[in-house]
Amino acid sequence: MVLRKARWAGAATAVLGIGFVGVVTLGTYAASGVPGRSAARPGLSGGTVPAAYRAQIEKWGNLCPEISAPMLAAQLYQESGFDPRAKSTADARGMAQFIPASWDAFSVDGDGDGKRDVWNPLDAIASAASYDCRLAKEVANVPGDKQANMLAAYNAGPGAVSQYRGVPPYKETQGYVRSIQALAKSFTAPADPGAQLALTQQAAGAIWFAQGKLGTDYLWGGTGQSWEDGRFDCSGLTQAAYESVGIQLPRVANDQWYAGPHPSRDQLRPGDLVFFANDLEDPRTIHHVGIYVGGGYMIDAPHTGAKVRYDTIDQRDYIGATRVTSDGAAALPNRNPNDGTITRSEAPRTS
Repeated sequence: MVLRKARWAGAATAVLGIGFVGVVTLGTYAASGVPGRSAARPGLSGGTVPAAYRAQIEKWGNLCPEISAPMLAAQLYQESGFDPRAKSTADARGMAQFIPASWDAFSVDGDGDGKRDVWNPLDAIASAASYDCRLAKEVANVPGDKQANMLAAYNAGPGAVSQYRGVPPYKETQGYVRSIQALAKSFTAPADPGAQLALTQQAAGAIWFAQGKLGTDYLWGGTGQSWEDGRFDCSGLTQAAYESVGIQLPRVANDQWYAGPHPSRDQLRPGDLVFFANDLEDPRTIHHVGIYVGGGYMIDAPHTGAKVRYDTIDQRDYIGATRVTSDGAAALPNRNPNDGTITRSEAPRTS
């Protein structure tokens, strides 16, 4: 969880100073009962969160009106990639990335075992939602979009939101609000599952680029650079294809999965990214990606010893597809493929 890492390092000893006047007993916000459910709330799109955490995210994503399960999932994904053992250089810990002082002050027992363990993903999910709702309560009287104000308070503190009567004019904060709200769309189930999702303008250009690479040798870690003799691996090819039309995707396949909404198999259109995983209930196990071209086929860079080619998508490890959007791609964190270190993306472009 952001708690702005080092910026909020003194949160536990400065609760009143940053405006948390409602804190009397640690973790009391969610103590009144199980979060309610609302039929009007957006649901999680299938396959976007690990199955082991889906019920907890859906449950706590209904804790207060300002949050939702997709928004909570977007925060957790951006903070840790759903890794319950994540630890940053600022000593932010667990799936929600709390620093120790903030965890001591604001965490809750999410699974009812009588403990508040930062490394327990069920506690971390519940604590992330509880903290969001605590902030929402602090800025409830500020005019404007309630969720945007809550996210701004998460990034810059409730005092800044109150001072500016809305999202403060800080580039980082404005970018954070746009990023989370854009990324949440990737986690949101379509309101009409049978509806066709709109084509992106860049899809044809991405396919054109990939077609131009047919016959190119595969290279593990390859991104098409001159010193790599123009060779690619699977996600290097999809990244380069969309970069050719002005969309910057993350480097690795299981991050590219979150670059937009997820059409069903019968909704696929040319230009969609198609993904394959070792565990169809856990997107963290995605190991391959290609660009759909229609008729059940994709262009992909399959494996060492092969060339960029056409392949069928009708494989038993097919997990789903993503329709890439500019805002969705821009909202994603950049992750080092070697050690998983996350760096923040730029804010999504506005249109």
